[in-house]
Amino acid sequence: MSEGTDLKELKRRMDGAIAAFKSDIASLRTGRASANILDPVTIEAYGSRMPLNQVSNITVPEARMLTVSVWDKAMVGAVERAIRESNLGLNPIIDGQNLRIPLPELNEERRRSLVKVAHEYAEKAKVAIRHVRRDGMDGLKKAEKDGVIGQDESRSLSERVQKMTDETISDVDRLLADKEKEIMQV
Repeated sequence: MSEGTDLKELKRRMDGAIAAFKSDIASLRTGRASANILDPVTIEAYGSRMPLNQVSNITVPEARMLTVSVWDKAMVGAVERAIRESNLGLNPIIDGQNLRIPLPELNEERRRSLVKVAHEYAEKAKVAIRHVRRDGMDGLKKAEKDGVIGQDESRSLSERVQKMTDETISDVDRLLADKEKEIMQV
């Protein structure tokens, strides 16, 4: 099989799009605390930008509270500032080398805007999956044109690529529906 017709490779790339989508929606804040909420936060530390989890431990002691234990005492102020400026709507409270972050209740408007963001992430994932499908179909057409595979095999593989695409997109829709339900749950 040629480069563009390797179904395992296409499946791996589609699974990569799903994994990226899962990571994106995990960072969306729902009513419950999750350490993933702080994934987008980066800190200027030791001369470079670093993710928060590389300078501290993040724990969830209770349903509406996060605790960030900063390893280096000198970094506490920078971590607090980065969380405050992250547009996540969080206000950390400094407690020695720890930061306590209470999660405020989400109002209806904020929940709806989070659902819109989740839909944007889903659309981005679907576009990535469709790009993978297009690459696979182009590879099949080229292989057929070059005489590497026959017309029947090309049609059969095209149907399998389309079926794989449909299944992967339905996975995205299912994950989105679950996340939407979680966000809207009061």
